[in-house]
Amino acid sequence: DLYRLFLDESMTYSCALWQEGDTLEQAQQRKLRAICEKLRLRPGDHVLEIGCGWGSFALMAASEYGARVTGVTLSQQQLELARERVAAAGLADRIEIRLQDYRTLEGQFSKIASIEMLEAIGYAQYPTFFAVCDRLLATGGLAAIQVIGMPDQRFERYRRKEDWIQRYIFPGSLLPSLEALQTAMSRASGLMLVGLDEIGPHYADTLKHWGQRFAANR
Repeated sequence: DLYRLFLDESMTYSCALWQEGDTLEQAQQRKLRAICEKLRLRPGDHVLEIGCGWGSFALMAASEYGARVTGVTLSQQQLELARERVAAAGLADRIEIRLQDYRTLEGQFSKIASIEMLEAIGYAQYPTFFAVCDRLLATGGLAAIQVIGMPDQRFERYRRKEDWIQRYIFPGSLLPSLEALQTAMSRASGLMLVGLDEIGPHYADTLKHWGQRFAANR
């Protein structure tokens, strides 16, 4: 109920991708399509989404790109609403939403998506995250990870002391730096970085729209 006050209809809780004149809904749809395009999604792909939220990416990947999606979440409320939305869209044959810790998953997936989940796991879990992605990703597969980042120069000081966002907005979070992620990835997996987009400035417009919607619905 709280998140409905400020998110768009897709219930996407992550940075949107803006063009001039966009509504919040349009910017979030653009972001979801951009991730699908980066993953080169095609019918026949089986996508794992680590941290599926209320299901917006899964619905996009299945409905517009014909992929099969397995999404995992640790939230019972997200699970229930995502399953309702999948059923309402007539996509229950292509999308499975599970209440499951991603570290316990088995099998192989041609693609992996993770959209602003990595901030929640903590520094010590970075190697585990990439090792699991490596284990679950089929040969030749692709992973797309969207994450709120911290500049490398500030990371060591930041991760040792609680900041305003950790205290009031996102308790228990740790925003990773690119260097920290690449180090963990290279040490714990055979994965390689093949592309990087910096969309941080787009969060200013995303937050502005969230704030306006929250105030209007207060």
